[in-house]
Amino acid sequence: MKILALLLSLSILVVTHELGHLGFAKLFHTRVRRFYMFFNWKFSILKAKKFDGKWHFLFFNAETPASWQEENLREEDKDNTLWGIGWIPLGGYCDIAGMIDETKSAEDLASEPQPWEYRSKPAWQRLCIITGGVLVNFISALVIYACIFAHWGSDELPLRNAKLGYEYHQILLDEGFQNGDIVYAVDGKEMYDFGELQQTLLLDNPKEVTVLRGDSLVDLSLSGDLLDRVSAEQPKQIMSVRAPFVVKDFIAGSVAKTAGLLPGDSVVGVNGKPMAAFSEISAELTASAGDSVTVAFYRGAAYDSVTMLLPADGKMGVQLVSELGDLFEVNHIDYTVWQAIPAGISHGWKTMVTYVSSLKILFSKNGAQNLGGFGTLGSLFPKSWDWFQFWNITAFLALILAFMNVIPIPGLDGGHIMFTLWEMVTRRKPSDKFLTYAQNVGMIVLLALLVLANGNDLWRAIRGMF
Repeated sequence: MKILALLLSLSILVVTHELGHLGFAKLFHTRVRRFYMFFNWKFSILKAKKFDGKWHFLFFNAETPASWQEENLREEDKDNTLWGIGWIPLGGYCDIAGMIDETKSAEDLASEPQPWEYRSKPAWQRLCIITGGVLVNFISALVIYACIFAHWGSDELPLRNAKLGYEYHQILLDEGFQNGDIVYAVDGKEMYDFGELQQTLLLDNPKEVTVLRGDSLVDLSLSGDLLDRVSAEQPKQIMSVRAPFVVKDFIAGSVAKTAGLLPGDSVVGVNGKPMAAFSEISAELTASAGDSVTVAFYRGAAYDSVTMLLPADGKMGVQLVSELGDLFEVNHIDYTVWQAIPAGISHGWKTMVTYVSSLKILFSKNGAQNLGGFGTLGSLFPKSWDWFQFWNITAFLALILAFMNVIPIPGLDGGHIMFTLWEMVTRRKPSDKFLTYAQNVGMIVLLALLVLANGNDLWRAIRGMF
């Protein structure tokens, strides 16, 4: 399911990105010879092109027929794009006539420039064409966020409404945190938002944190090396909400159901030990695997207990209530369509700023280890299909794609943008030969980063097996 979600999300992002290039190219009467979703090394799953007044299709084809070639088409059909679907789901491309990119080199542009080619257009038009993909990705993210707010509204759990506190990674436990603490302030600034707190802890190098522990406020002095430790150890998360153990349903053969538990029961202890959080209860059950245990619970306001024989895996066979709104007091906001638009724009911009700020971790001592490839992207999606999560993650990936593509590396849109801006400022256009060399160097850098990122994923998977 994660693979399916990732492929669908990337397909949407690639197509919209390349459509941004195509849209501006068509606007400025620049030919787009091929438009592909996925790469088509050796053969294509589908090719489609309109000429002679009708659409023509080819399936699982390697060579494009001569009758489809531009030189053999009628003049009115030469502007028509060949649409295709490749078989390597790692991206896609928009083959713009007269542009040096991954699909062609300077040798392909040896002929005299034609008025319908990219290289013949004014610099400002070329800048629009090359930034079209980034622009569409960014706008797509804002539109998706607006649609999410309009359809689902928003649920926010204020930091202090997690009444059981939080579970902390060993990195924070070593700093003096204790599971169950609720952060009240960082360096004197009061904290209310979970995401802002994590960003502040990692990126702002705070010196002091105030937490609520039991009924008392406790000040913790931090070492200042949180970012380096997170960079080195790469935890999935440094803190998480401590959730209660509330039964939602049962699986087949559930010992809890046989013992008499019902949906809605809240487990609060095992073998006479009072416990509030799921993590504590789960650990105690695992430690008692195969033994008979007494489980204490509340049913409404009534306290009771049952005895059951746990199976070898220590599982009671229950499904838990996981929706934060059913466990804690959350702030839910419903939006009209007109309210959702500015809310989506604001949320998208804040998300982009937070993401860019988080890239600071890449420049820490172990920063390169934090690069992730397709495995990391796939891990963002839930194991079961969830449309809210799918669109939320897709919008986030759209922002990442937009930002990554403006990095001035030849081979990315940012490289083309850099050279075009240079031309606009200096009035000197880089030669096709120079652009070809720069493109080749950029592709080598990108391939190296791709290998490194996916190599990190592979190493994490191997390390997780031992």
